[in-house]
Amino acid sequence: MAGESRAGCPGQEAPVARPGRLLGQNRQFLDFFWDIAKPDQEIRLAATEGLIRYLQENRKDDDTLKYTLKRLIDGLAATREASRPGFSLALAQVLQVFEEIPLLRVLEQIKEKHNLGRIKKKLFRNALFGNFFGVLALFQSGRLAKDPKALLGCVQLLQSLSEHHAHLKDLPRKTLADIVSEIPEGVFEEVLFSALEDDLTSAFSTPGQLYLLLVGIQKFPGVLHPEKLKELLGTDAVITAENIPKLVEVLKMAAKSEKKDRTLPSVGLDLMKVALKEGSFELFWKEVVENGLLKDNVGPCSYMCYRLLGSALPLLPLCQLNVILRGEVMRQYGTHVVCTQLPDRFKFAPEMEAYVSSFLEGCPDAEKQLAVMVGFSTLTNQGHPVVPSFWRVVKHLLPTALLKYISWLKDMFLEPDLDSCVDFATKRQKQSEKQTHVEKSEHSITRLRKWIIARLVGIAENPQIKREEEFVMDIARFCFFHAFFETKKPTSKIPETEAVPSGLLNEPSRLAAASSFFSVLQHLSSMPALGDSVKAEEMRKKHLHGLTASGDPWIYVIVQYANILLSHPKHVKVVTPFSNEAKAAWDRMLEMVEDLRKKEKKNPALKTSAFQHLLLLVGIHLFKSPAECMDLLNDLQNCTTRAFGEKPKKKMAAAGGEEEPEWVEVTVEVLLSLLAQSSGLIRKVCKNVFGLVAQHMTKRALQLILDVFDPQQDQDEEGAIVVVEETQKKKTLQKDVRGDDAAEKSSESSCEEDSEDDDESDDEEAENGKTDSEDEKDEEMDENFRHQLMNVLQAGNALGGDDSDEDVDDETMMSLDKNLSALFAEQQKRIQAKKDEKEKMRKEKILRRDFKIKVLDLVEVFLTKQAENPLVFDIVDPLLLVIEQSMSSEASKQEQDYLRKTADIFTNHLCRSKQYCKNVAPIRAELHTHLESLVKRACRQSDSSVALYCFSASLYIFRVLRGNPGSEAALQSAELEKKPKNKRKSAQILQASVVGSLDLERVTTVYRDALNLFLTKRNSPLTGSMFLDLFERHPIMCKQLIDTVAKSITAGARQHQQAQACMLLQKALQTRQFRLSITDEEWEELIRESTNQVTETLKMVSEFKVKVDQEKVLKCLDLLNFLLRTVTQQKLNVDLTDLRVVLQALSQHEGFGKSTRLGNIYWNVMTLLGFTRPAKEKVPAQPKNPTEAEPVKRKKKGFLPATKKRSNRKKVPEQPRENGAESGGKQTVVDGAEAIPSRKRKKRKNKKKRGAGGSQDQVPNQQGPPAKKPKLPPGSAKDTDSKLGNLKKKKKKEKKGKKPVHVDGN
Repeated sequence: MAGESRAGCPGQEAPVARPGRLLGQNRQFLDFFWDIAKPDQEIRLAATEGLIRYLQENRKDDDTLKYTLKRLIDGLAATREASRPGFSLALAQVLQVFEEIPLLRVLEQIKEKHNLGRIKKKLFRNALFGNFFGVLALFQSGRLAKDPKALLGCVQLLQSLSEHHAHLKDLPRKTLADIVSEIPEGVFEEVLFSALEDDLTSAFSTPGQLYLLLVGIQKFPGVLHPEKLKELLGTDAVITAENIPKLVEVLKMAAKSEKKDRTLPSVGLDLMKVALKEGSFELFWKEVVENGLLKDNVGPCSYMCYRLLGSALPLLPLCQLNVILRGEVMRQYGTHVVCTQLPDRFKFAPEMEAYVSSFLEGCPDAEKQLAVMVGFSTLTNQGHPVVPSFWRVVKHLLPTALLKYISWLKDMFLEPDLDSCVDFATKRQKQSEKQTHVEKSEHSITRLRKWIIARLVGIAENPQIKREEEFVMDIARFCFFHAFFETKKPTSKIPETEAVPSGLLNEPSRLAAASSFFSVLQHLSSMPALGDSVKAEEMRKKHLHGLTASGDPWIYVIVQYANILLSHPKHVKVVTPFSNEAKAAWDRMLEMVEDLRKKEKKNPALKTSAFQHLLLLVGIHLFKSPAECMDLLNDLQNCTTRAFGEKPKKKMAAAGGEEEPEWVEVTVEVLLSLLAQSSGLIRKVCKNVFGLVAQHMTKRALQLILDVFDPQQDQDEEGAIVVVEETQKKKTLQKDVRGDDAAEKSSESSCEEDSEDDDESDDEEAENGKTDSEDEKDEEMDENFRHQLMNVLQAGNALGGDDSDEDVDDETMMSLDKNLSALFAEQQKRIQAKKDEKEKMRKEKILRRDFKIKVLDLVEVFLTKQAENPLVFDIVDPLLLVIEQSMSSEASKQEQDYLRKTADIFTNHLCRSKQYCKNVAPIRAELHTHLESLVKRACRQSDSSVALYCFSASLYIFRVLRGNPGSEAALQSAELEKKPKNKRKSAQILQASVVGSLDLERVTTVYRDALNLFLTKRNSPLTGSMFLDLFERHPIMCKQLIDTVAKSITAGARQHQQAQACMLLQKALQTRQFRLSITDEEWEELIRESTNQVTETLKMVSEFKVKVDQEKVLKCLDLLNFLLRTVTQQKLNVDLTDLRVVLQALSQHEGFGKSTRLGNIYWNVMTLLGFTRPAKEKVPAQPKNPTEAEPVKRKKKGFLPATKKRSNRKKVPEQPRENGAESGGKQTVVDGAEAIPSRKRKKRKNKKKRGAGGSQDQVPNQQGPPAKKPKLPPGSAKDTDSKLGNLKKKKKKEKKGKKPVHVDGN
């Protein structure tokens, strides 16, 4: 070998002197190479750093460096793909640090180690990668440009590797281009140009060769100048008319090669850069992209065009940006976005959004930013832009560009210019199009205006945009003006009147603007203060939302703007004019708001703020629905006057003789009326306002809320009218939205129309699934229709018996046909009317339920804010009624949400509330009656889950009546423990202190009856967990019910009830407060009685056939475990003789040993009685069929060194087969110390077995009756006890012990 003559050079492949020294001297050094091969990148990097550090510390050791190079070069062709990059990076780092290593010698070692001519066929692919990663390591070392010979060798090797495209793909060509881009121009011209000339000449053959040429043109313009290109290509430029077909073919090849990676090929991006450099971008884009790649209509080519479009944004000037943004690629991209709405389709929109976001973030030119935003906003599908209205890329716009974009949106809304849009329609839309040109234009304008309004609102609500108050207020004023007003004459006082829309806005556009305005208003009501002023910063720190920097609510500012519009009737007019009454109500509302603001400045109060906000909210809704809100506003104004004026004496109404309602009752009625409207803003405001007035609630005001949940109130005519009106409004809005979405989302591949119905519509379909079939049955059974049909046929002589059709003239037949058609038309109308009526009732039911869900918000607020109010008790029964009805009704999604929310409020905000009414003395009798009714109600239920809610409510009232014992009970309990002599007296004092307002005897009777029902009735809705909760939350009831529980251990209805009695008794006995409430004599008697009861019930157990028998015994044993421990620890006088006999007989019953848990608990109890659990004998497992036992399979040995093998010392080895065959299974392991030598013997036995040709595997086949033991069988006690002898003696004994086995086996 040539390298042997230069053994001193570290780069040569000289043999390592004393390799054993390297392998044995440092384990840490060898571990570096193992870690470099691991798939975890962090581990690989850490190992590489450690290897470099180790080599630097041992620079003088040439053998270590030679061994490192050898191991790293070997690892370049590792079988595991994750290992190759690790070894390549490590080799690059070593070459970079140790510059004395010649690169050319390393390259020769790589070629010699991974020689493709001498490698085996199955390792050919690994060798290819070994050569490739070796060149990559030399390139990454950063020294390749300094060594021309090594550079030329690497380039030639990469050229040879590029022929193996099946394995390496385009990696050699890309690496070659990367090398070319990193070297100086002089090196390229002197060293590489001659070697790469053939590749540059055939640049239009493959993407890799074209990419190499493009890199050279951009990197070395002095070498590859037009004259040189003329010599190489025949043309002085790359982008020419002659080269267009060749370029298209090469780009198609590149696009298909990058199909799986979903990235833009580098050749495409560089070709576009060269086109810009040559000044032929328009030719490239028109001929290569649009007329070449795009017309191929293949996925990879189309996606390549889209990626070229996104990548071109930061490269082009403004004029060329406008060209590509209005070109065919944009149109095709829009079609792709619309046609790929299905979830299983590949969507390019997120990738395009990333391109646009990256461009906007790095572009300092506001004009270019505006051009891109306008270009994508004018890509429309029948007037509707394909980009979402809430496009997140807006956050990167410069302030000037954002203002210009908003101005463009407003101008486009007022004067839609469809000619400036890149509009398209899918094939399906073109086929189903039946509109005229005028209708189509009107439809497109409406869709565009809806999107623009949503776009403006999205900008105003985007928290990632730095917004100012004027900026947000301008958008809100724009939406409000065009939703409810029209311009009569422009005026400078109202900026919105200076630009008049081209043509009147239609109803859908105004509805969209109104909806967007209230959406903005809802957002403003919860938005922190804007601006950088000191006051705004203070308001943000105090978490004051919904206010401007001046401290005024946003809604107040908008109402003032609305008042300005109303005060200029010569310049603007309301779309829906105000009546005199509405105008008077508006003026009065403004006056009252100003009065409230003055009062708030003098004496701030929550009630003042609540009424002010409510008046403004109802007032602004006058523009949306004046007829409904005018009455509400009048009622609210009267209510406000009474709430803040002098309290008048209660007067009787003249007509009905009833008292006038309190102001809070009127307020509640107004809130309920507002909640009937479908507005998130109203719902939120009503919830906030109710929280402010909740402290003033009266019984009648609360009853107005609770009446909503009464099923008898659902048929109220007034409520039905509101629901019907809301239904009509929703129907109109859904129709418009459905029409827009159907046109927007219809595509070539979709087979059905896309629908945008709400969850309510899904519930409607679920609830009304059988309506059509029922109607058809009704049609078939309609006897009245049959009778009418018979009369018509008889009148026309159609049922004349034997008469033929010739006897009936034409006039009679015509008359008969006319009568029949009229009859069937009338019948069809009746059927349709019946369907419409059912549909109407179903929608009313859904809207009514939705209204109830909203009203639950008020109940939740009241329970949270006024938990100590006695009116809380009036909420219990209505909520329970809702739970009962929802449990038994249909399982629609809306009904489930209604039930879930009701149950959550009932459980978490009522029954488990930490605050409750303290002063219950005036209503003590009513609460006791309520508690009794709740417990009886739980007993009458057919569903245990409903009974649980009733029982929980009774426990809540129990806690309210008992009150909070406080610190006195705790103090008395401590004194009770210190003075055992006065236990009886102290127990009585303690019991009296925890009773409070509770009638203990009356409550005990109620719960005792319920407990008897649970323990004596076979099918009771009550459960054991209910009484466990009772004992845990109210331990005072343990003493009252303990006798009933103890007797039920034997007197229970079934085994299940007896088991539950044991569980309840154990819980009661473990309660500390119960133990303190009785004397020592009573405690001892109770333990004795409990033990006797358990003994008696265990006597009745005869077998364990069913699960309830096992459950009962388990509960009894658990109870016995506690009882026996108590008897032992406290040394109680309890006779356990009968119990021992019963327990001894219990283990003899059939099926006792099937449950491991039962056996463990049983022996825990028996241990307390003095019995010892017998130890189980370990019997070795015998094969079912010894003659067919499979031989022991050995794992194949790997290539791990001995230092890397894991030794599992915890695992106990199996007994050798010879031992089992000869001892007949009688030998057992007695001492754990014998396991250690037996493991060593097993290893030596395996070596012997491999040498004997597997003769030991035949020994288990000879198993039969137990035979005589040989003197020294392997693994026997005598053999394992010979630890004091040396290793040779052990081997001799082992051989002697194995000889008889081999003879028998043969």
